[in-house]
Amino acid sequence: MTRSTTLDGGQPTTTTTTTTTAESGVLGRIGAVMAGRSRWVFGVWLLLLVALGAAAPSVFSSLAGAGWQANGSESVQVRQLAEQHFGGNSSAAVQVVVHSDTQTIDNPRVQQTLSDVGTVFAGDPRFGALIAPHPGMSISPDGHTGILIAGANASTDDMVKAVDEHKAELTALSGDGIEVYPTGASALWSDFNKANHDAMIQAELFSWPVTLAIMVLAFGSLVAAGLPLLLTLAGLVASAGGLVLLNQFTPISVWAMNFAMMFALALGIDYALFIVARFRDAIRHASSPRAAVAETMDTAGKAVVLSGITVLVSLSAVLLVPAPAVRTMAVGIMLAVFFVLLASMTLLPAALGALGGKINAGSLPYAKGQTHRSPRFAAWGELLHRHPWPFAIGSLLLLIALSVPALGLKVAMPSIEVVPTDAPVRQGYELVQAQMGEGAPGMLQIITPTAESAETATTAAATDGIAMVTPPLPAPDGGDYVMLHAIPTVDPSDARMGTILDTLRADLPDGALVGGAPAENLDLQQALNDYLPLIVGIILVLGFALLLVALQAPLIAILGTVVSLLSTAAAFGVAKLIFQDGHGAGLLGFTPQGFLDGWGPVFFFAMIFAIAMDYTVFLLATAKEHYERSGDPKIAHVDGLAHSGRVIFAAAAVMVAVFFTFALADPLPPKEMGIILGVAVLLDAVLIRLILLPVLLRLTGHAAWWSPAWLRKVLPKINFSH
Repeated sequence: MTRSTTLDGGQPTTTTTTTTTAESGVLGRIGAVMAGRSRWVFGVWLLLLVALGAAAPSVFSSLAGAGWQANGSESVQVRQLAEQHFGGNSSAAVQVVVHSDTQTIDNPRVQQTLSDVGTVFAGDPRFGALIAPHPGMSISPDGHTGILIAGANASTDDMVKAVDEHKAELTALSGDGIEVYPTGASALWSDFNKANHDAMIQAELFSWPVTLAIMVLAFGSLVAAGLPLLLTLAGLVASAGGLVLLNQFTPISVWAMNFAMMFALALGIDYALFIVARFRDAIRHASSPRAAVAETMDTAGKAVVLSGITVLVSLSAVLLVPAPAVRTMAVGIMLAVFFVLLASMTLLPAALGALGGKINAGSLPYAKGQTHRSPRFAAWGELLHRHPWPFAIGSLLLLIALSVPALGLKVAMPSIEVVPTDAPVRQGYELVQAQMGEGAPGMLQIITPTAESAETATTAAATDGIAMVTPPLPAPDGGDYVMLHAIPTVDPSDARMGTILDTLRADLPDGALVGGAPAENLDLQQALNDYLPLIVGIILVLGFALLLVALQAPLIAILGTVVSLLSTAAAFGVAKLIFQDGHGAGLLGFTPQGFLDGWGPVFFFAMIFAIAMDYTVFLLATAKEHYERSGDPKIAHVDGLAHSGRVIFAAAAVMVAVFFTFALADPLPPKEMGIILGVAVLLDAVLIRLILLPVLLRLTGHAAWWSPAWLRKVLPKINFSH
């Protein structure tokens, strides 16, 4: 049995009504099985969600709070030596700033406060040896500010958790004119993670109703609009529980869950939109809901699987960076994508099979006659087909103009300004700077063999940019090492800090190692910079390979990969204008740091490229489906847009809404994520997927879908038509 539709240009296209799943592909048969055994599928997912959901509530309290380091770097070696030989007096040690405007550190009341601070630490084995404030080292010149150091007797992640648990007790010791603030790297990550967690939760809660409203408008049906949210919720709960369980084997950064929340919502809705929209079309003519599901999974399901694999492959390249936090952030997103993909292939087909025609229940009046083939996007495709060059040139010029600023992009690890002004760590940081100098919060640690201590001290003190070097401190355990602290003249986030560190490492004796919190940040930044070209290359090659396998056409696979770079470059250009140059900073409510956070290029490139390829697969898979049926490149071009344009537009609207809600956060990192990803999706969907890529299909014609015979023999055969 067949049915005919007509393009706006008058060309008929014929499609076959689905009456059986016997000739379905693998995904079609799987979908039919899920639809036919929906109760079993619901039962298995219920058990899975109960099991993983039991662990999910503890996700933010159990995940790791540190891990921002370059494994194997010199600074990490210094921290390890400090933990072994110097009572944990490393970059992970907790520094407690005690200050009084009216009393000096040797005053009995201040001494009692210091003793009370020591009592807090004494009850927790994670804290090592205590180092009292010492004149000339950790007491300000006027004697009113002192720093007590509690050594790190546990991993960096455990030290962050220790500060989480004790910082309220420590700050509660303030009173009677005495101020107490926990500071240092562990305290910084404690306050930093809390601020970002709160901001991410608020943004997530705000984005759900906005997302539902957009999907109701897109689908015109309350039931159809609700399905993607249920799918996303299942993926989110499963990934949260999965991260908690995975954390039992290896520390997983709490940031992994932050990113997973964002991507589970965005991609989950993306995939569900594509599948549900196709099912609503199939159910109109299929012999049964099960047959409609088979057709849906044979067409839209393939595109979703290929899109999911592309996202996973893009993010897997980030695992090359030797930084635990960066790697586990990628793991978090990949886990969320995996569960969302699993739900899309099993839970969603089961739900669609159970609902059948009820998928359109609760339809709004304007959507009663809504069809999968959008007349508006068909007309848009016809317009692009008649006048390709003006649209191609216009979109290219705009993308290139936005990309040019990216050439001047600067990156660095976050400064203290990313922490709220009322956070104890920032208050202590600024107090130390006011009392002891700009570089005092960012002391560099130098560990050297005892025999080289004098030469090391002399050379370090003579280094340009070093304000003071403390006397060598012998290792308490009797080891053949001494530790010196070098106080820079500049703020730890100042660009000159890198030059100071490089000079020290070049001039000090061979046995001397330089570390400390600023050095760990700089070493991590260097690792991110070093691995960026490799990661970009891997993502591009694998992205092209996946498109080639999916589309069986080299030319359009190359073009699809190249144009995805345009939206990525344009997003970084906009990021430079906003976050480095400060354009719109007042409107967005932040103070520019003069650079983009250092992990941005690696992570945002992988994420933006993954999303861009997501839309590429949706559009080109739909176009290829129509080319396979008709053999006509115009039908492929116009019907590809007509059948995928509304879904791409709606999915992009949801993603932009989700990402821009994160831009409303007060902390800078979520704001960066939200704006950069939101701008990238907006530019990619509008200028590339709905203009440039369709125009390229128009201009290349049959060549877009051509492939040599030898290549067709090598590649696995994938068809998108049912």
